[in-house]
Amino acid sequence: MFARVNVRPANVPSILGGLTARHANCTTSEFHYRKGTEIYGEKEPAEYVYQVVSGAVRSYKLLSDGRRQIGAFHLVGDIFGLENGETHRFTAEAIVDTNVHLIRRMSLERVADSDFALARNLLVMTTSNLRHAEEHMLLLGRKTALERVAAFLLEMDRRLTGVGVVALPMCRRDIADYLGLTLETVSRALSKLHAYGALNFLGSNQREIMLVDRDQLSRLDN
Repeated sequence: MFARVNVRPANVPSILGGLTARHANCTTSEFHYRKGTEIYGEKEPAEYVYQVVSGAVRSYKLLSDGRRQIGAFHLVGDIFGLENGETHRFTAEAIVDTNVHLIRRMSLERVADSDFALARNLLVMTTSNLRHAEEHMLLLGRKTALERVAAFLLEMDRRLTGVGVVALPMCRRDIADYLGLTLETVSRALSKLHAYGALNFLGSNQREIMLVDRDQLSRLDN
Protein backbone atom coordinates (compact mmCIF):
# COMPACT_ATOMS: atom_id res chain seq x y z
CA MET A 1 0.00 0.00 0.00
CA PHE A 2 1.19 3.50 -0.80
CA ALA A 3 0.75 6.69 1.19
CA ARG A 4 -2.35 8.81 1.13
CA VAL A 5 -2.09 12.24 -0.49
CA ASN A 6 -4.37 15.26 -0.41
CA VAL A 7 -2.44 17.49 -2.77
CA ARG A 8 -4.53 19.89 -4.83
CA PRO A 9 -2.75 20.83 -8.07
CA ALA A 10 -2.61 24.59 -8.39
CA ASN A 11 -4.20 24.57 -11.87
CA VAL A 12 -7.29 22.53 -10.90
CA PRO A 13 -10.36 24.73 -10.25
CA SER A 14 -12.77 23.96 -7.41
CA ILE A 15 -15.74 24.05 -9.76
CA LEU A 16 -18.51 22.77 -7.50
CA GLY A 17 -17.38 24.19 -4.17
CA GLY A 18 -18.16 27.84 -4.95
CA LEU A 19 -21.43 27.45 -6.85
CA THR A 20 -23.72 28.15 -3.90
CA ALA A 21 -22.09 31.54 -3.32
CA ARG A 22 -22.52 32.54 -6.99
CA HIS A 23 -25.98 31.09 -7.57
CA ALA A 24 -28.59 31.46 -4.85
CA ASN A 25 -30.80 28.69 -6.24
CA CYS A 26 -27.93 26.21 -6.54
CA THR A 27 -27.21 23.91 -3.60
CA THR A 28 -24.03 21.87 -3.23
CA SER A 29 -23.19 19.52 -0.39
CA GLU A 30 -20.00 17.97 0.95
CA PHE A 31 -20.00 14.31 1.94
CA HIS A 32 -17.41 12.10 3.59
CA TYR A 33 -16.86 8.51 2.44
CA ARG A 34 -14.75 6.11 4.43
CA LYS A 35 -12.11 3.97 2.72
CA GLY A 36 -13.73 1.28 0.57
CA THR A 37 -17.21 2.84 0.65
CA GLU A 38 -19.25 2.81 -2.56
CA ILE A 39 -20.25 6.28 -3.74
CA TYR A 40 -22.54 5.02 -6.49
CA GLY A 41 -23.03 1.76 -8.34
CA GLU A 42 -23.04 0.75 -11.98
CA LYS A 43 -26.48 1.20 -13.60
CA GLU A 44 -27.74 3.36 -10.72
CA PRO A 45 -29.47 6.64 -11.72
CA ALA A 46 -26.93 9.37 -12.50
CA GLU A 47 -28.61 12.04 -10.37
CA TYR A 48 -25.51 13.74 -8.96
CA VAL A 49 -22.14 15.04 -10.15
CA TYR A 50 -19.14 14.90 -7.82
CA GLN A 51 -15.80 16.66 -7.31
CA VAL A 52 -13.04 15.26 -5.09
CA VAL A 53 -12.11 17.61 -2.24
CA SER A 54 -9.66 15.28 -0.50
CA GLY A 55 -8.69 11.64 -0.89
CA ALA A 56 -9.14 9.60 -4.07
CA VAL A 57 -11.81 7.58 -5.91
CA ARG A 58 -11.65 4.63 -8.33
CA SER A 59 -14.23 3.94 -11.05
CA TYR A 60 -14.49 0.31 -12.14
CA LYS A 61 -16.52 -2.43 -13.79
CA LEU A 62 -16.79 -6.04 -12.69
CA LEU A 63 -16.37 -8.27 -15.74
CA SER A 64 -18.44 -11.38 -16.39
CA ASP A 65 -15.59 -13.64 -15.24
CA GLY A 66 -15.30 -11.83 -11.90
CA ARG A 67 -12.29 -9.71 -12.77
CA ARG A 68 -12.28 -5.99 -11.99
CA GLN A 69 -11.27 -3.38 -14.58
CA ILE A 70 -10.54 0.06 -13.16
CA GLY A 71 -11.30 2.72 -15.75
CA ALA A 72 -10.05 5.81 -13.92
CA PHE A 73 -8.65 7.21 -10.70
CA HIS A 74 -10.24 10.48 -9.59
CA LEU A 75 -7.88 12.64 -7.55
CA VAL A 76 -8.26 15.97 -5.76
CA GLY A 77 -10.02 18.49 -7.99
CA ASP A 78 -11.34 15.89 -10.45
CA ILE A 79 -15.03 15.84 -11.39
CA PHE A 80 -16.67 12.45 -11.89
CA GLY A 81 -20.13 10.97 -12.31
CA LEU A 82 -21.05 13.27 -15.22
CA GLU A 83 -22.70 10.86 -17.65
CA ASN A 84 -24.13 11.22 -21.15
CA GLY A 85 -26.98 8.86 -20.24
CA GLU A 86 -29.40 8.44 -17.37
CA THR A 87 -27.40 5.82 -15.44
CA HIS A 88 -23.81 5.33 -14.29
CA ARG A 89 -21.62 3.12 -16.47
CA PHE A 90 -19.13 2.38 -13.68
CA THR A 91 -19.12 1.88 -9.92
CA ALA A 92 -17.30 4.60 -7.94
CA GLU A 93 -15.61 3.77 -4.64
CA ALA A 94 -13.45 5.70 -2.16
CA ILE A 95 -9.86 4.41 -2.21
CA VAL A 96 -9.03 6.14 1.08
CA ASP A 97 -11.13 8.33 3.41
CA THR A 98 -12.48 10.86 0.91
CA ASN A 99 -14.49 14.09 0.89
CA VAL A 100 -16.46 15.14 -2.19
CA HIS A 101 -18.65 18.05 -3.23
CA LEU A 102 -21.81 16.94 -4.96
CA ILE A 103 -24.63 18.67 -6.81
CA ARG A 104 -27.74 17.46 -8.54
CA ARG A 105 -27.04 16.93 -12.21
CA MET A 106 -30.15 18.86 -13.27
CA SER A 107 -29.11 21.83 -11.12
CA LEU A 108 -25.60 21.81 -12.61
CA GLU A 109 -26.96 21.70 -16.16
CA ARG A 110 -29.35 24.57 -15.41
CA VAL A 111 -26.60 26.74 -13.92
CA ALA A 112 -24.22 25.93 -16.79
CA ASP A 113 -26.78 27.37 -19.24
CA SER A 114 -26.16 30.85 -17.79
CA ASP A 115 -22.66 30.59 -16.31
CA PHE A 116 -20.13 30.73 -19.15
CA ALA A 117 -17.12 30.09 -16.91
CA LEU A 118 -18.71 27.00 -15.42
CA ALA A 119 -19.74 25.67 -18.83
CA ARG A 120 -16.21 26.20 -20.14
CA ASN A 121 -14.60 24.45 -17.15
CA LEU A 122 -16.95 21.50 -17.55
CA LEU A 123 -16.12 21.30 -21.26
CA VAL A 124 -12.38 21.35 -20.52
CA MET A 125 -12.72 18.58 -17.95
CA THR A 126 -14.98 16.51 -20.19
CA THR A 127 -12.49 16.83 -23.06
CA SER A 128 -9.65 15.91 -20.72
CA ASN A 129 -11.54 12.82 -19.53
CA LEU A 130 -12.16 11.77 -23.13
CA ARG A 131 -8.48 12.16 -23.99
CA HIS A 132 -7.54 10.14 -20.94
CA ALA A 133 -9.95 7.34 -21.94
CA GLU A 134 -8.39 7.22 -25.42
CA GLU A 135 -4.86 7.09 -23.99
CA HIS A 136 -5.89 4.39 -21.52
CA MET A 137 -7.35 2.29 -24.34
CA LEU A 138 -4.08 2.60 -26.29
CA LEU A 139 -2.09 1.68 -23.19
CA LEU A 140 -4.10 -1.50 -22.62
CA GLY A 141 -4.00 -2.56 -26.24
CA ARG A 142 -0.49 -1.77 -27.43
CA LYS A 143 2.02 -1.49 -24.58
CA THR A 144 4.09 -4.04 -22.72
CA ALA A 145 3.80 -4.48 -18.95
CA LEU A 146 6.91 -2.38 -18.30
CA GLU A 147 5.66 0.36 -20.63
CA ARG A 148 2.27 0.38 -18.89
CA VAL A 149 3.78 0.80 -15.45
CA ALA A 150 6.10 3.56 -16.69
CA ALA A 151 3.14 5.35 -18.29
CA PHE A 152 1.15 5.04 -15.07
CA LEU A 153 3.96 6.54 -12.96
CA LEU A 154 4.31 9.48 -15.35
CA GLU A 155 0.55 10.03 -15.27
CA MET A 156 0.53 10.11 -11.47
CA ASP A 157 3.61 12.35 -11.48
CA ARG A 158 1.67 14.87 -13.58
CA ARG A 159 -1.46 14.68 -11.45
CA LEU A 160 0.04 14.47 -7.94
CA THR A 161 2.17 17.60 -7.88
CA GLY A 162 3.82 19.67 -5.21
CA VAL A 163 5.41 17.03 -2.96
CA GLY A 164 8.58 16.07 -4.83
CA VAL A 165 7.64 12.39 -4.79
CA VAL A 166 4.81 10.28 -6.18
CA ALA A 167 2.82 9.24 -3.10
CA LEU A 168 0.09 7.02 -4.45
CA PRO A 169 -3.20 6.54 -2.59
CA MET A 170 -3.97 3.30 -4.45
CA CYS A 171 -2.52 -0.16 -3.74
CA ARG A 172 -0.68 -2.34 -6.24
CA ARG A 173 -3.83 -4.42 -6.79
CA ASP A 174 -5.59 -1.22 -7.94
CA ILE A 175 -2.69 -0.42 -10.25
CA ALA A 176 -2.83 -3.92 -11.70
CA ASP A 177 -6.58 -3.70 -12.33
CA TYR A 178 -6.10 -0.29 -13.96
CA LEU A 179 -3.30 -1.50 -16.25
CA GLY A 180 -4.81 -4.88 -17.09
CA LEU A 181 -1.95 -6.74 -15.41
CA THR A 182 -1.52 -9.14 -12.51
CA LEU A 183 -0.35 -7.97 -9.10
CA GLU A 184 2.86 -9.95 -9.51
CA THR A 185 3.59 -8.37 -12.90
CA VAL A 186 3.21 -4.85 -11.49
CA SER A 187 5.56 -5.69 -8.60
CA ARG A 188 8.16 -7.14 -11.00
CA ALA A 189 7.93 -4.09 -13.28
CA LEU A 190 8.44 -1.69 -10.36
CA SER A 191 11.43 -3.72 -9.17
CA LYS A 192 12.89 -3.71 -12.67
CA LEU A 193 12.48 0.08 -12.99
CA HIS A 194 14.20 0.44 -9.63
CA ALA A 195 17.07 -1.76 -10.83
CA TYR A 196 17.35 0.38 -13.98
CA GLY A 197 17.77 3.48 -11.81
CA ALA A 198 14.53 5.08 -12.99
CA LEU A 199 12.98 5.30 -9.50
CA ASN A 200 13.66 4.91 -5.82
CA PHE A 201 11.40 3.67 -3.04
CA LEU A 202 11.39 5.93 0.00
CA GLY A 203 11.19 4.48 3.50
CA SER A 204 11.43 0.90 4.66
CA ASN A 205 7.84 0.14 3.66
CA GLN A 206 8.26 1.57 0.11
CA ARG A 207 5.11 3.66 0.50
CA GLU A 208 6.42 6.53 -1.65
CA ILE A 209 8.21 6.60 -5.00
CA MET A 210 10.75 9.15 -6.20
CA LEU A 211 11.12 9.30 -9.98
CA VAL A 212 14.87 9.61 -10.48
CA ASP A 213 15.01 9.39 -14.29
CA ARG A 214 11.84 10.72 -15.92
CA ASP A 215 13.53 10.69 -19.33
CA GLN A 216 14.00 6.93 -19.10
CA LEU A 217 10.36 6.48 -18.11
CA SER A 218 9.29 8.76 -20.99
CA ARG A 219 11.25 6.69 -23.49
CA LEU A 220 9.41 3.59 -22.28
CA ASP A 221 6.09 5.43 -22.52
CA ASN A 222 6.60 6.40 -26.20
